[in-house]
Amino acid sequence: MEKNVAGFKNRLSKRIIGTPGPVAKHAFFYMQETGCLKSEEHASTQRQNLDSFLFVAVTSGSGELTIGNETFLVTKGECFFIDCRISHFYKSSENDPWELLWVHFNGSTSEQYYEYFLSQSKNVFRPDSFDRIISTITEIIKVNELRGANTEVITSGLIVQMLTLSLTTSSEIRCCDTAVQQKILLVHDYIDEHFNEELSLELLASEFYISKFYLTREYKKIYGQTIFQQIITARINYGKKLLRFTDKSVEEISHLCGFNDQSYFARQFKKSENLTCFAYRKMWRD
Repeated sequence: MEKNVAGFKNRLSKRIIGTPGPVAKHAFFYMQETGCLKSEEHASTQRQNLDSFLFVAVTSGSGELTIGNETFLVTKGECFFIDCRISHFYKSSENDPWELLWVHFNGSTSEQYYEYFLSQSKNVFRPDSFDRIISTITEIIKVNELRGANTEVITSGLIVQMLTLSLTTSSEIRCCDTAVQQKILLVHDYIDEHFNEELSLELLASEFYISKFYLTREYKKIYGQTIFQQIITARINYGKKLLRFTDKSVEEISHLCGFNDQSYFARQFKKSENLTCFAYRKMWRD
């Protein structure tokens, strides 16, 4: 359902509507609608149950976004990213009408990107790379205005670029907010250097003078996985290197990676790669 309340001056705005081809619909991110809004008056939109993801960058002015039970003030230099299946309402300020660039998109792993984004940030955020995001959306508009043989492929790549800029900058801002969060970065580096040694949450908390609860919570917020998962990932990555570039036995490799039990290493490797250690070695050497 969509309801538009109080229009805007069409001569100052641009709207491009797209329909994905069969390949784009099944394999790519695809643009459903994109454009720019230069509002000369108060304007608002209310929707729900729309199968689309909306990314908006505010280039001037201000407004308000309500999604679910949360309401945000959105100002120049900020973006918002929402799942349009959820009830939402956004409106321009009466005194300082906003100017927007936006992309409605779907396809590929849109839902997974959105879920990951919310695990790292809020619907409204202020990216360091705002200018680059603006350039990317402007390019999406331009590419879809001109329409060519490769428009859908290029558009998909630009949507990924837009999302990548948003994910990486919002994480960097958050993880550098406090001295404690700086410690999380040091913990991550420590794991990368000492993954094949005896590591535990208790040891790391003691080493960096941080509570286990805070360390666990903040680490997952910043890196999207638990400390245990990071240790296992680092060990599996080293195991892959040894399987490919040495003739060491699986038993030797398991110990070099930090696993005391060869069978546990084999189970974790199979869980990660959906291949046995021997099958992985054979596949990369043949």
